[in-house]
Amino acid sequence: MKPTLILLASLGILSAQEVISIWPVLAPGETTKNRGEALPANPKDPSITRVQKVTQPTLTAFLPPKGSGNGTAVIVLPGGGFSYVVPDLEGSETAKFLNESGISVFVLNYRTTANGPKVADAWKRPLQDSQRAVRYVRAHGDKWGIDSLKIGIMAFSAGGQVGAIHLGDHPVAYANVDGVDRQSSRPDFAMLIYPWRTYVPAIDGLKPEIQISKTAPPTFIVHTSDDASTSLGAVGIYAALKKAKVSAELHIYQNGGHGYGARDREGSAIGSWSDRAMEWLRIRGLAR
Repeated sequence: MKPTLILLASLGILSAQEVISIWPVLAPGETTKNRGEALPANPKDPSITRVQKVTQPTLTAFLPPKGSGNGTAVIVLPGGGFSYVVPDLEGSETAKFLNESGISVFVLNYRTTANGPKVADAWKRPLQDSQRAVRYVRAHGDKWGIDSLKIGIMAFSAGGQVGAIHLGDHPVAYANVDGVDRQSSRPDFAMLIYPWRTYVPAIDGLKPEIQISKTAPPTFIVHTSDDASTSLGAVGIYAALKKAKVSAELHIYQNGGHGYGARDREGSAIGSWSDRAMEWLRIRGLAR
């Protein structure tokens, strides 16, 4: 079964959806167009899909029922340690609660690497893809009834590392290829959900590529105290945003570990983070 079909099956068939290649021909530096291959089911949780060997990044659209959209769009960056992406647990499963509030959802299957985080700049190709995705949705927003000033990102785990870099003063990581690239790549808001490896113990600070300034968008951040990837990165991102006088909200839950997506975990309140996120969106006028 193709990865996109697995993804759709995990959520249930939606009435409005499409899979979009975000680059006109090949992604920067690529020589192949592979939408990815699903890894064998994880025996610990076969409900979670993992897609590897992505060289042709795509956006999968999950749209609210016709006439119920409020103009807001969220581009979701799943996790997967850069070796693969998890397009359901950390992707399409967010579509339900966001769609219910009128928000259009686009899950990004960004490019992966066989060597995962061992590659020094493993974040770079996913960053290119996320910047292009924001530009693509902004350029074609009229098609989906999206307001060009209400386009944000929700980024999980390794995707959260990319999201943290994306909201900083990092320059666009690729050369313009067409008219889509006349659009701004800056998201209008960001939600970082257990961002992974954003804190570097050797320097007791944030990953150097994360450069937060006053141009960063309003940001919502979630982490747990017992996450092995450490909540110090989330705290550091929040502190940097506050120093830059950027509106930010941070939730550090007592427990819950890592990789929970929007699901509940027994003995933890972490499953309530999506409620807090929706409150944040509503206060900002981005959700019903």
